[in-house]
Amino acid sequence: MDAVTIASFDPSTDASSFRGALGTFVTGVTLVTTDSPEGPVGIIANSFASVSLDPPLVLWSPAKASKRFEHFAGSRRFAIHVLAADQRDVCAAFARSKTAFDAVTWTKSHCGMPLIDGALATFECNLNTTHDAGDHVIVVGEVTRCTHTDGTPLVFHSGKYGEFNET
Repeated sequence: MDAVTIASFDPSTDASSFRGALGTFVTGVTLVTTDSPEGPVGIIANSFASVSLDPPLVLWSPAKASKRFEHFAGSRRFAIHVLAADQRDVCAAFARSKTAFDAVTWTKSHCGMPLIDGALATFECNLNTTHDAGDHVIVVGEVTRCTHTDGTPLVFHSGKYGEFNET
């Protein structure tokens, strides 16, 4: 077996290598939606995590430089959708446009949040708190309603989308 050389680097001076290192971590793909004065908006995010079961809290982290940041920075409510492997078209539509709702089937929740059909899980949230985190903001939401179903998740690894297959 060939020896593998692992180069150490300073992430504060080598952002490209740091991004590559982060990309080795396989993540799920989520679509975060909210309602705004302009109508429903959505943003693709892989920065999603559970925080607490009691109370039920989740987090996600939008980039401050995102053109969609303003819609989510002041939002008191939002929904996080865990996308299924067969929802690559949904991911692509929202990667291109914050208002891609005409390309997907969706409904409004009991409190007016846009909810995408076909997601493996949906977490309807009220804003709990935010934390400044460099070029991102950590948004913590208290989950007020949740749905989930079985299926294969859409995953992201090293800049590519794929799916998880059990072995």
